Amino acid sequence: MSKTTIPHNYKSTLGLYDTQKAIGLIKTIFQEKICLALHLKRVTAPLFVLHGSGLNDDLNGVERPVSFDIPCLKENAEVVHSLAKWKRFALAKYGFRPGQGLVTDMNAIRRDEELDNLHSIYVDQWDWEKVITEKERNLPFLQETVRDIVDAVCATADELRWKFPELKKIQLRREVTFITTQELENLYPDSTPKERENAFTRQHGTVCIMQIGAPLKSGQPHDGRAPDYDDWSLNCDILFWHKPLGCALELSSMGIRVDRKALLHQLDAAGCPERAELPFHKMLLEGRLPLTMGGGIGQSRLCMLLLGKAHIGEVQVSLWDEQTETVCKNAGVALL
Repeated sequence: MSKTTIPHNYKSTLGLYDTQKAIGLIKTIFQEKICLALHLKRVTAPLFVLHGSGLNDDLNGVERPVSFDIPCLKENAEVVHSLAKWKRFALAKYGFRPGQGLVTDMNAIRRDEELDNLHSIYVDQWDWEKVITEKERNLPFLQETVRDIVDAVCATADELRWKFPELKKIQLRREVTFITTQELENLYPDSTPKERENAFTRQHGTVCIMQIGAPLKSGQPHDGRAPDYDDWSLNCDILFWHKPLGCALELSSMGIRVDRKALLHQLDAAGCPERAELPFHKMLLEGRLPLTMGGGIGQSRLCMLLLGKAHIGEVQVSLWDEQTETVCKNAGVALL
């Protein structure tokens, strides 16, 4: 069931054709800037992986991947949720060295996603990953990388405004405010995680929320994270305040990846130590995968942010329930 709402008196700044043109520009400009900022090379990535390989992203652990059989291989495959683990495997396969990384277009289907203004069953993002050293597995290095990503977003917005002066009213804050999930809970102990994110991002504009996955003092985690890619003590989400919807818009989930010690600890904490026997996990535990950091940056989310759109369907083509289509049509919102 949809939870779509359109703000009163909302009107898209750009028409349908200019929106399509701007989407193309954003994707071209931002990919160039993020590659320069993080020293990334573009590679081709899979749409699906073999079931049981351990390569798929398990997200919160409850989402069901879209799966299908491959008779000629006598195997079952599943459409990726994201490429969080595949990228680390690819860095080893391609022989990338510390300081070097990759970026790819990731397209996924998340069948269990609840539909609203920011969520679709179709996911498109830039998935990136780079090799790091042991000395770089720390919060200052994570924060430095976050600032580089935010700079790339803001620089893209600056260029876009030269092409479309109508967008000059859309302003982003370049300065990032960092906070841990425990600090956020301490500030708003009686609020839900989403309410905390909205309150803090409304105040600061551009926010990085760190250390997501482990239980807080309340006994509950801020949000779910699979135990086998991000190190829960060294990960984060990047959020921007989105004025059209009056809420925090999560643009990126990222982090420094688990090493051997963190993987074993988090598998045990999540109650799934048997995953250590999967091919990907065995490679990691045997030291055959490099130390890395990486994340995903939503392509449609970035277009929503920079174009001031009220619904993700204005910048991507997906499937919507009748209620969403009716709400958008009545508000004059054109779904692609």
